[in-house]
Amino acid sequence: MVSVTFPDGAQRQFPAGVTGFEIAKGISPSLAKRTIAMALDGVVVDLADPIQQDAKIEFVDREDPRALELIRHDCAHVLAEAVQALWPGTQVTIGPVIENGFYYDFFRETPFTPEDFVAIEKKMREIIARDAPLTKEVWSREDAISFFEKKGEAFKVELVQSIPGNEDLKIYKQGEWLDLCRGPHMTSVGKIGTAFKLMKVAGAYWRGKSENPMLSRIYGTAFAKQEQLDAYLKQIEEAERRDHRRLGREMDLFHFQEEAPGAIFWHPKGWTLFQTLVAYMRRRLSGDYQEVNAPQLMDKNMWEISGHWGWYRENMFMSKSAGDDTEDERTYAIKPMNCPGHVQIFKHGLRSYRDLPIRFAEFGVVHRYEPSGAMHGVMRVRAFTQDDAHIFCTEEQLAEECHKINELILSVYGDFGFGRIVVKLSTRPEKRVGTDAMWDHAEAVMMRVLDEIKARHGDIIETSLNPGEGAFYGPKFEYVLRDAIGRDWQCGTTQVDFNLPERFGAFYISPTSEKTPPVMVHRAICGSLERFTGILIEHFAGHMPLWLSPVQVVVATITQDADDYAFELIAAMRKRGLRVDADVRNEKINYKVREHSLAKIPVMVVVGKKEALEKTVSIRRLGSQAQTAMTMEEAIASLVEEATPPDVKRID
Repeated sequence: MVSVTFPDGAQRQFPAGVTGFEIAKGISPSLAKRTIAMALDGVVVDLADPIQQDAKIEFVDREDPRALELIRHDCAHVLAEAVQALWPGTQVTIGPVIENGFYYDFFRETPFTPEDFVAIEKKMREIIARDAPLTKEVWSREDAISFFEKKGEAFKVELVQSIPGNEDLKIYKQGEWLDLCRGPHMTSVGKIGTAFKLMKVAGAYWRGKSENPMLSRIYGTAFAKQEQLDAYLKQIEEAERRDHRRLGREMDLFHFQEEAPGAIFWHPKGWTLFQTLVAYMRRRLSGDYQEVNAPQLMDKNMWEISGHWGWYRENMFMSKSAGDDTEDERTYAIKPMNCPGHVQIFKHGLRSYRDLPIRFAEFGVVHRYEPSGAMHGVMRVRAFTQDDAHIFCTEEQLAEECHKINELILSVYGDFGFGRIVVKLSTRPEKRVGTDAMWDHAEAVMMRVLDEIKARHGDIIETSLNPGEGAFYGPKFEYVLRDAIGRDWQCGTTQVDFNLPERFGAFYISPTSEKTPPVMVHRAICGSLERFTGILIEHFAGHMPLWLSPVQVVVATITQDADDYAFELIAAMRKRGLRVDADVRNEKINYKVREHSLAKIPVMVVVGKKEALEKTVSIRRLGSQAQTAMTMEEAIASLVEEATPPDVKRID
């Protein structure tokens, strides 16, 4: 017998091997009908799985948030069946669930195109309407290989051969069609519903290696309800409108070119925006952090000691001296992160416990290899700037430092208009350095801090655990922002490191005169400043707050009679610190308004002969048809107030 505990705490005894479906049906036929899967001790499994030991059980229906992954997984299987029904001979490979949807990779001579989607979606709806049961069988390796070889499914044969011998080889059937899959799945394909859509098609190498065959990857998404799908599609449409790459062109901020893949060519306006962000961050760190700068190139030995050479080498760029007449034969790495350099600065000189905490900050340019297919505008590049900092402290100071970092991060995000924040605690990964005792201590401190953060800031913070996703050297907090259209962006981090200082022999002198390794806290707020800039562009749809906008005001003339007044006005504005451009071209004012609106200039000051005589201006805001008449002095004072960064306003 096995003891099954229900969500309300009730316990019942059942024969070993009883299935979730049998238990649900015994409670209520209607419960069994609407249940699509079950969770045993929190792990979602097939409803038909036998229960062989005591467990907590939860019944999962389509309304359960955990059902979404199952809906999408099953939809991927239906996609594969539909494709093979329409184009016999097409080989199927893998079809996982991904963020916001799923994909399936196919092998055929003629790649799929979006024009094929209408026929595929129609066939998928036919398959779903048949509502065939989804059943699981465990096959022998020999039977599976024989079956797929007879079908001409060479990729499936390779997958079967790669599965470890100690793992069950699971086959899921939906009517006559079947697939190799780990599962779990719902009880029938009809449970998928019709709230799905195929999104795009792309090429993908088998197993991600360029020497392998090119596959045709079809992406799709699915939701439990049609209104959820409609909302997602609307979000996608809005995201395309806000795409920072398009806005970057319209606003003349930056460009990319093949001669420097993954590196940004900042234009004057874009660089002004970027440096405005850096200047803001410098002000926020002033007084608490000491800004430092570590070398771009360091001997690979430095990275071997840190552990990055073993853990991160495939993402690092290497350099050797060129030419036959050079004596230096050493191998250097272009830094992918700043932490080893900061440890060296900490080590330079004797440190006492009275000196701690020591906080080093660097706006350090780092280089990391990203596959060409993974790069995405300024969001994912190979060269970027981190608003990086490392705090060296005692174990007793760790919790307080984590709280200080949290307060700073929340304040910064608030200044940029981000409201609710999710803070995730990521715990020890399978591959890691350091002793279990170190990890136990670090995770205990971080868990306590997380609880205290939630208690202090429950109105704007959600907290969660992210098991197994910590850095290889320590647990971490991850700060996730939600933008104006509901997308989540992981930006800030607080990472505890008991390991790196010890590896490099860094120490301070304790109150008992002993050499003691400090605790090292890795801290980033924006993360990649380039990526954060892209997030801001999309969050504001290019309509940047006045203090951030690279060009804050354009003074445009209606007639040439106002040119001299326009330049007088511009000089007065620049003297007060405003970033102002002139537009005295011999063009109609409506043309100028359209052009500067496209470039997302937040304020246009329009002047003509009348304004020049009266020393007034007409102010027009981006996105508005209304105009406000003001005196020159009133306009400048108002714009200067609005253009003052929020942190400076607080000081004033």
